[in-house]
Amino acid sequence: MVPIIEQANNFSLRDYFERIGYAGEINADIATVTAIMQRQLRTVPFENLDVQAGKIVSLVPEEIVEKIVYRRRGGYCYEVNGLFAMAMQALGVPYQLVAARPRTYPTRRPKTHMVLALTLDGKRWLCDLGFGSHGIRAPLSLDTLGVEIRQDYDTYSLVQADEGVHLLRTIVDGTWVNQYEFDLSSQEWIDFVPANHLNSTHPDAIFVQHLVVVQQTDEGRKILFDNTFKVIARGRTEQCAIAQDEREAVLLREFGLVMPQ
Repeated sequence: MVPIIEQANNFSLRDYFERIGYAGEINADIATVTAIMQRQLRTVPFENLDVQAGKIVSLVPEEIVEKIVYRRRGGYCYEVNGLFAMAMQALGVPYQLVAARPRTYPTRRPKTHMVLALTLDGKRWLCDLGFGSHGIRAPLSLDTLGVEIRQDYDTYSLVQADEGVHLLRTIVDGTWVNQYEFDLSSQEWIDFVPANHLNSTHPDAIFVQHLVVVQQTDEGRKILFDNTFKVIARGRTEQCAIAQDEREAVLLREFGLVMPQ
């Protein structure tokens, strides 16, 4: 596998670690990758504020680094997974970008989601820091299919949907729910430009229709979806409706975000 995202000239591993609050070992092994992934998930929100402000999300690597690392924003899948890919590249971890098809819709959708597949310690691992409400919480082994994997208070499983196609599922309210499917064909960074434009502009795209902000925590996650704020902790959910004029206060207080102009 070869790195297929251009390393931003403003990317600094030290500054990235400072942004996510990581102070652990720096090794090219699964323990280090797991710790880094979990720190990013707990400090960098999944969010679509730029799309809601009428902007097309930039896939210029330097602009992703500037936005997330130095302006302390979040982003959606191409941004947060792209930043994680830069960190993996700096660590010397072999990876590939993979296009995934969301399976959370009632109708068939194109492959608009991005994930990473890593090779470490003789095994292949799925890493994804950008699938919002029910995303995985640590690397998931691609070499084990049909096994229930417990990550904190969530349960996941990878099954074979078709020949060479993996399907990620998770338990939601006691029921297995499909998340996305993918094969392991390598993609280049440029391959995601059309999908990014669709997600930023198409009237049917969820990111155009709705405000979505998700932040993982040690016990679960916090979610702001339009005017509903939800806290999931230890498998239990509490939610409340918020007024339109309260959203900016919730964004700042719960996620450290300010709505762009």
